[in-house]
Amino acid sequence: MTGFNLETCARSNILALQPYHCARDDYNVSTSDALLDLNENAFGPALPAEITAVDKDIHPLDLHRYPSRLQEKLKQQLCDFRNTYIHTAKDLVPENVFLGIGSVESIDALIRCFCIPGEDHILICPPTYGMYAVSSQVNNVGVVSVPLKEAPDFALDMDGILAALTRTPTIKLTYLTSPGNPTGSLLAKSDVETILAHPTWNGVVVLDEAYIDFADDDASLAGLVTEYPNLVVLQTLSKAFGLAGIRLGATFAPIPIANLLNNLRAAWNIPSPTSILASYALSEEGIAAMVANKQKTKLQRDRLVDQLPRISGVGRIRSGSHSNFLMFEILNTRGEPDNAVAAVVYDRLAATRGVILRYRGSEPGCLGCLRISIGTEDETTRFLVALHQVLQGMGNDVYQKVEAGSLTAKEPAKEMVDDADGLKVY
Repeated sequence: MTGFNLETCARSNILALQPYHCARDDYNVSTSDALLDLNENAFGPALPAEITAVDKDIHPLDLHRYPSRLQEKLKQQLCDFRNTYIHTAKDLVPENVFLGIGSVESIDALIRCFCIPGEDHILICPPTYGMYAVSSQVNNVGVVSVPLKEAPDFALDMDGILAALTRTPTIKLTYLTSPGNPTGSLLAKSDVETILAHPTWNGVVVLDEAYIDFADDDASLAGLVTEYPNLVVLQTLSKAFGLAGIRLGATFAPIPIANLLNNLRAAWNIPSPTSILASYALSEEGIAAMVANKQKTKLQRDRLVDQLPRISGVGRIRSGSHSNFLMFEILNTRGEPDNAVAAVVYDRLAATRGVILRYRGSEPGCLGCLRISIGTEDETTRFLVALHQVLQGMGNDVYQKVEAGSLTAKEPAKEMVDDADGLKVY
């Protein structure tokens, strides 16, 4: 039994919204038809001819035409990919899908759909993806934080979450990330289902699965949107599919919620090149390429897990292994994870070695931590060498200055070694 009721959870103006409508929504339109309804330029785009054709016999780009508003073929491909029947026997169908500009459009659209500005709240579990809080602030929506439990598991604090949902009925959305960013840990399915079944909370669980394809094949809970009326699952082609540049996010939701999201979206929010490239990626050949690249990612991730602890000055790996990144500690002279030292190492890697990581020390449970995205074999070697050089080159006097507060990440690096003596890179 759940306390969810869409009619009282969603904003009344969104429930009453009449979506944008055009003539092509009513007909099975072909490019061979005389399309004279949308004030397009019938003479074509002002571009060289070779740019406007991508395998023209199969997929004419037709950039002078507005893209499909419904994107039914692409949505069906996404459903076929996620219909694993592991967690449910029911089928995902195109009506369960909302497509957006990356997952970010869905994060924002859900807040606009369910949260009244100045009144309602979202719940997040830091450390987590920063755009949840950014979108809430843009929409003048409050944030309730219930931090994850300690590393490296970073499990949900179920007592804290359930208490917050009971105590604060204005929480309309609970954003969960699995695998987490920057935690790299999968959330327990049973925990997600417990939140969904909260007996009094009238809200929606938003499960962000941006990194799900780096986890086991049975990890995605997307199919459960056919079982729960208040579950939304966010996914993207940016990560495992390597298509960050086309900005396509896929949101799986119960049909009533998917309808609301599709009603409020921009009229033609998915560009034709994005749709065509995404369709290729979801073909048999595209999925095979994704799987092959996932294996390459795993090899380099395993390599880092093996070699990072061998470098003097590096502490524990604090993230899980279900993503394409790792989070690890930087230590001070006392062998303790230290934010000040980590910030200097982060800065020196970028400024003197051209190796760009992410500093994560300011987030709950991430003391002294840096996060590295898994790169190619050559990039991994470059990183390992650079990290050894930076840590070796700091010396005790530099550590002492950092720990005393007289040297910060803004001061340029000095006295660096030029080789990787003492480090064997495999």
